[in-house]
Amino acid sequence: MKDATLMINKPSLLMSAINMIEALPLTQGDTKGDLYEYLLSKLTTAGINGQFRTPRHIIDLMVDLVLEGNEQEALSWTVGDPACGTGGFLVQFMEGLRKRHTSPDGIHVDQETGDKTYTADMIEPSQWKHIKSEMFHGFDFDVTMLRIAAMNMMLHEIDTPDINYQDTLSTNFTDRKETKRWAEDAFDLILANPPFKGSLDEEDVHKTLTGKVKTKKTELLFIVLILRMLKLGGRCAVIVPDGVTFGSSKAHKELRKMLVEENQLEAVIKLPSGVFRPYAGVSTAILLFTKGGQTDNVFFFDVQADGKTLDDKRDKIGADDDWQDLDVLREAWPKWNVGAGKKHFKDRTANAFFVPKSEIEENAFDLSINRYKKIVHEEEQYDSPKVIIGRLKNLEADIVSDLEELEAMLG
Repeated sequence: MKDATLMINKPSLLMSAINMIEALPLTQGDTKGDLYEYLLSKLTTAGINGQFRTPRHIIDLMVDLVLEGNEQEALSWTVGDPACGTGGFLVQFMEGLRKRHTSPDGIHVDQETGDKTYTADMIEPSQWKHIKSEMFHGFDFDVTMLRIAAMNMMLHEIDTPDINYQDTLSTNFTDRKETKRWAEDAFDLILANPPFKGSLDEEDVHKTLTGKVKTKKTELLFIVLILRMLKLGGRCAVIVPDGVTFGSSKAHKELRKMLVEENQLEAVIKLPSGVFRPYAGVSTAILLFTKGGQTDNVFFFDVQADGKTLDDKRDKIGADDDWQDLDVLREAWPKWNVGAGKKHFKDRTANAFFVPKSEIEENAFDLSINRYKKIVHEEEQYDSPKVIIGRLKNLEADIVSDLEELEAMLG
C-alpha cells in the first residue's frame, strides 16, 4: 500500500463502502480485471503503455493448452508473468488447477445462476502450501496494476502473492536482491501478453537481451527475456502481434530462428484482428514453445472467430453450447500432443495443420499462417453470354406485356 491515499474521510462512509463491497461476488472470476477493463473503456488514454487487458476466454484457452497432459506436474510448477497487469493470467491458471483437481462431489452449483464453484478438494495440503505462497510471481512497472494484481490474487486464495514493482527488461531486474532469483532459469511456465508498444529506455535494457536480438521492439525483447527466465524444459504461452511471425527485419528473423533452431516451437495460433477491440484492432497470435529441446514440426491453427463479434461491441455470438473455433482447437490439441498429429493434420486447407521444420527454414523462418495455409478457390460456373442475353430479352418482353395490360386497364 506504499504511496496509496484514502479518499474516504468519514467513518460512516467507509462503513457503507465496506458493506457494499462485502455484497459483491468478488471471488467469481477476475472481478478486479473486469473493473479495470470497464475503467479502461472510459479512459481516452487506454492502452498508452500497451495495457490492453487480455480477454478472459483467450487466457482460459492458453491455460487449457499448457495444462493439457500436465495436470499433476503443474501442481509443483513455478509460474510467472513478466508483465502481469491485473494478474489475470496467474489467477486463471489457479482457476485451471482448481477445475482439474476437483472431484465430482466437490463441484458446487449455484441454484439461481447455474455457476459452478470448484473446491479443489483433490489437492493435498502440502501442495496447497506451494500454490498459495510459492507458485505465482508477477512483475509490472505500473504501481496501480501491482495493487490490483495483488488484491485480485488474494481474493483467489493466493495468500502471499509475489507481485513485484519491476521493469523486467531493465538491467536492475538481475541486480535487485528482491527479483534477481527470478531473472534467469527460474520458471516452469510463463504466461504473458507483454506490451506491444510504450516507452522504452534503450540504455536501460539488459545487454543479455539486446545481445541476442538487437532491437528496440518490446515484443521481440520480451520473448528473449522469457527464454532467459524459463528453466531448461520450461514452457511458455505468449501473445504477440502478427508482425513477430512474418516481420522481415534482421531482428525478427533472428528471433524466429532462435525459437525454431535452439528451442522447441510447438504451436502458432493466429487470432482474429478484433480480439483486443475496443482498445486496438491489432492482429495477434499465440506462440507456444519450450526452452531447449528441438523443433521437428510446428502446429498451426487459424482462429477465424472467437465466439464474439469482432467490432468494438464484442457481443457474444450464439449459445453457450454452440461449437466455436476455440472448441475445435481444444479438441485438436490433445490429438496433436499424443503424437498422432501427422496423421490428423496434413490437410492445409483446414484450420489446423502442421509444417515441418525444414519447410520453415526454407521460408526464412516465416511463421505466418498465410505462408503455409492453402486457400481453396471454388470455380464459379456461369451461363454463356448468349443465354444471359436471351434471358434478358424474355424479361423485357414480360415487362412490355405487363405495361400494355396496365395501359388497357386505364382505358
